[in-house]
Amino acid sequence: MIVACKQTNEFWTLMNHFGYAGKKKLKDLLQQSDNRTCADCGAHDPKWASPTIGVFICLKCCGVHRTLGPNVSKVLSVTIDDWADEEIDAMIEVGGNDSANSIYEAHLPEGVKPGPDASIAQRTKFIRSKYEHQEFLKPGLKISSNKSTAEASPPKETSVRAPSSSSVQKLECVDGVIGHLKFTILQGANLAIRDMLSSDPYVVLTLGEQKAQTTIMRSNLNPIWNEELTLSVPQDYGLVKLQVFDYDRFSADDIMGDADIDIQPMLTSAVAYGDASMFGDMQIGKWLQSHDNALLEDSTVNIVDGKIKQEVSLQLQNVESGIIYLEIEWIPP
Repeated sequence: MIVACKQTNEFWTLMNHFGYAGKKKLKDLLQQSDNRTCADCGAHDPKWASPTIGVFICLKCCGVHRTLGPNVSKVLSVTIDDWADEEIDAMIEVGGNDSANSIYEAHLPEGVKPGPDASIAQRTKFIRSKYEHQEFLKPGLKISSNKSTAEASPPKETSVRAPSSSSVQKLECVDGVIGHLKFTILQGANLAIRDMLSSDPYVVLTLGEQKAQTTIMRSNLNPIWNEELTLSVPQDYGLVKLQVFDYDRFSADDIMGDADIDIQPMLTSAVAYGDASMFGDMQIGKWLQSHDNALLEDSTVNIVDGKIKQEVSLQLQNVESGIIYLEIEWIPP
């Protein structure tokens, strides 16, 4: 029995060394009902947090928090980043979103708080008023920006710098356009036969009224395009429609399958990180494969060499076979 206890203690000592106990505490805190929605906009399932303030927040609000600077709100990913013990302790000390909001929103006027679908401008105005200017606190109360983690000990330095407030403004609507997406159509695989023995495929992308098309690849079921197609993203964007056609000289071109591309994960990540050139290479978002989309596998959004990019593999729908591989890159306006 004594040996068993000793082995158990050694096990938990080892787990604590690798941060297991701290991560479990953070995970348990995230499971609280008030922490299942963003402290600032109410969006479900937040995956970011500010140990400086003690709140869990969504990806969109995270982007605004970064503009405040780490002295006001240092932002960490709950699932990706490494947390210092004092940062986890600071979150636990606050007690969760409800506890923090009871202070920061003690005198919140009705109708001021943004919802999950709020614009970047609305979020920015509210979050700066709430934390930077502390406009909704009880009269006479002022919270020092050096509380919690700053008092315990300085947080570990990271290679990531918070973007300036001007970086997020790049996603503001300019002449009806919030930015551009460059699609590199890499290649197709096992495309459907629409002629006697092969097909002459080309790809068409559609976003609203915009269309962009690759060149036609003659007699090729495994074409390699490596062609770039660029679409402007309007403020009220929807899904991007990808279609593959077989070119026919004397009749209408035959459809060879289609797929919808959800650009929301890419744009949400772009909103959160603003000027990607300020960050090192890292994963910042993900479009999850499911039964109701055409993804072959989860598609991650990454910062690569200062650019926001996403690799996508699509199983063509409404056709007997066919896969399209492409890469998407965000281009600010």
